[in-house]
Amino acid sequence: MITIDGSRLEGGGQLVRAAVALSALSGEGVEIHNIRARRKNPGLRSQHIAAVKAVAGVCGAECGGLAQGSSNVRFVPGPLRERRLQVDVGTAGSIPLVLQAWLPAALVAGGSISVSGGTEVAWSPTIDYVDHVFLPVLRDAGAAVDLRILRRGYFPRGGGLVEAAVAPSDLSPLHPAPEGPGGIISCSSNLPAHVAERQADAAAKRLFSVTGELPVTLDQREERETGSSCTVWQAGKGACALGRRGYPAERVGEDAADTLLAELTAPALVDVHLADQLVLYLARYGGSFSASSFSLHAATMCWLCGEFGFEVAHHTTPEGTVEVRA
Repeated sequence: MITIDGSRLEGGGQLVRAAVALSALSGEGVEIHNIRARRKNPGLRSQHIAAVKAVAGVCGAECGGLAQGSSNVRFVPGPLRERRLQVDVGTAGSIPLVLQAWLPAALVAGGSISVSGGTEVAWSPTIDYVDHVFLPVLRDAGAAVDLRILRRGYFPRGGGLVEAAVAPSDLSPLHPAPEGPGGIISCSSNLPAHVAERQADAAAKRLFSVTGELPVTLDQREERETGSSCTVWQAGKGACALGRRGYPAERVGEDAADTLLAELTAPALVDVHLADQLVLYLARYGGSFSASSFSLHAATMCWLCGEFGFEVAHHTTPEGTVEVRA
């Protein structure tokens, strides 16, 4: 049984999600203590519980401590197996982060999952970032993953619904490509059509001098909750921004574009957020990539992988980027 201090380094929900994913992959049980101890509201929240349940469903794990506010979790995995799962976060908790926990084990066993909750929420990548930035890197390495966005869900009530299906996949070492497609997806729910249009137009104008003309997708829906988002990407780098009451639609598009532009100026293959999401796969399958910088989330993932016997090395290059390899 491996014991993990859940307050170590980044000390947030990512540590919990990754720890149970690594437990499922390695077959080693894990106990996580002091979960989110330094957060304003410490302990497990709904989306963390949903993520652990998703991983447990793939490996038939015995779980203890899965309750709101719990600071300790015990996770004892069984054999990985193909399963069809349904998980309801119960709030606008992040669907992308639940998928992030489920996917490493699902890639080994195959299976599918239906997750309800939030598709575009704060402190999480949008579901469009997952589909157009994160998953293409895994697909290029041999991952057979299909993602369907059936409903979009915004804070506070959520109501989004996403289905993912995975065939058993033995990935080759990860080496993100230096070039690849780009795009803009601008979404809105229960808002006038011009909101998504203005977001997209502002992002496109901001990016044009660097990326050229990018294909634009407008996704305007009537969903359970009102909200908007803009996601932009070019190859292994992406960014997203969320709308909010009183904030001009143009600023939403510009925020997403400005974040991407900052990443595109760095001579690196992936953005700072994609880097920490790929560390686990690098540890499992090998490979390398360069990132614009190395976040505390990425450092946490490298340390955590080492606790399960998966070593990942990183160093800063003379150009100021970070090389990560396993």
